[in-house]
Amino acid sequence: MSFELIPAIDLLGGVCVRLSQGRFDAATIYERDPAAQAARFAAHRIPRLHVVDLDGARAGQPVNEAAVRAIVAAAAGIPVQLGGGLRDLSHVERALAGGVDRVVLGTVALRDPDLVRRVAARFPGRIAVGIDAREGRVAVEGWTAESSLRAPELARRFEDAGVAALIHTDIARDGMLEGPNLDASLELADAVSIPVIVSGGIGSEQDVLRAAGFAARGLAGAIVGRALYTGALDLASTLARIGRPACC
Repeated sequence: MSFELIPAIDLLGGVCVRLSQGRFDAATIYERDPAAQAARFAAHRIPRLHVVDLDGARAGQPVNEAAVRAIVAAAAGIPVQLGGGLRDLSHVERALAGGVDRVVLGTVALRDPDLVRRVAARFPGRIAVGIDAREGRVAVEGWTAESSLRAPELARRFEDAGVAALIHTDIARDGMLEGPNLDASLELADAVSIPVIVSGGIGSEQDVLRAAGFAARGLAGAIVGRALYTGALDLASTLARIGRPACC
């Protein structure tokens, strides 16, 4: 199984930020022009770009649609996957019609799993499920609400739904550069046959390589945010180490 290194752009108020442990009051602005950031990432041979509408996640509907359209254009053909605030069919349809390659459904996966199944059948290969967890329990609505459901239990609900991937984020690790919670991600990968993408805590090239070492167990990629913005991880070098040429 191949392994993808996926740069992230998180949008808050139309600018590119990173949060710490999902806290909106702990946002650091890294780029005021998200499209410019997308173009810098797209200058490398990345497999896709991960975009989160943080305002949308809190509001329960898309908010940063103009910024997302600009990112899609700047990505110049690099597939863009989008999460945050996509809670009904119209949201999904609008995102895909606007050039997004894949949508990530999080809150609605817990609240309305039947909707996820319907859209996954309607848009094969273009729906991913975001499973964000704090101490193993699923959190939703921009990580402002927690449930009693454990991440593997939620994942099993979509085993036969045809979703393209599960994106697993350990909230306690997110933005902290302390390394991902691979044990939790592997527990998820072992529970289902759906590819799992690791998110949260990647702080170095070694973190990516360690995750890539579990590709045979179902870890299909890693989403990297703050480490790229701070320079803790070099995109060109890491892409080369996992076997993808660093530039066009």
